[in-house]
Amino acid sequence: MNALRRWWLRRRHGGGEWGALFGPAPAGEWVSLDLETTGLDTRRDAILSLAAVPVRGGRVVLAERFETLVHPGRAFDIDSIRHHRLTPADVADAPQLREVLPGFLRWLGPRTLLGHHLAFDAAMLDGPMRVVMGFPLPNRRAELGQAWLDHRRLADPHAHVDLSLDAIAHQLGVPVIARHTALGDATTVALCWLALQARAG
Repeated sequence: MNALRRWWLRRRHGGGEWGALFGPAPAGEWVSLDLETTGLDTRRDAILSLAAVPVRGGRVVLAERFETLVHPGRAFDIDSIRHHRLTPADVADAPQLREVLPGFLRWLGPRTLLGHHLAFDAAMLDGPMRVVMGFPLPNRRAELGQAWLDHRRLADPHAHVDLSLDAIAHQLGVPVIARHTALGDATTVALCWLALQARAG
């Protein structure tokens, strides 16, 4: 989200219940976010699980993570189940997203979001947030793939760069943890971010 859009949202919503979301982001802290969804259509598909892990002081702070299953409010097919290994029975008793969002946003605060293909995750949250909260996700964002591409292109402007999470993790010597689970992917992204910062620094 660009600075002008954030300014406008802060003017409109910054004095209300959710004003803290529009404050300055803490320096040197990120929250690695990942979702598992019923598919890749941001208008029609739904969230099945959400995990977010703080990155602070050169550490991934798993003890402070936010993690929940989410009832999608719709059916999903076998291709979805094969990808993230979540079945309808797993999410049958989970809260719906509108119940999850207020607690998640209070936990998140104004911290900068970090992710891999973060634009997709943000788009999956933005629609429901506009309905429930009246505004889209306002947090600043850091994209692992873009940071990795910038890093590699500094060394070789013509290099072919594989931007898959598995490839980035392999190049950085980071273990891939519980792939295609929200917590596993959020943790892997956080570890890659720290490894990339150490390498760039």
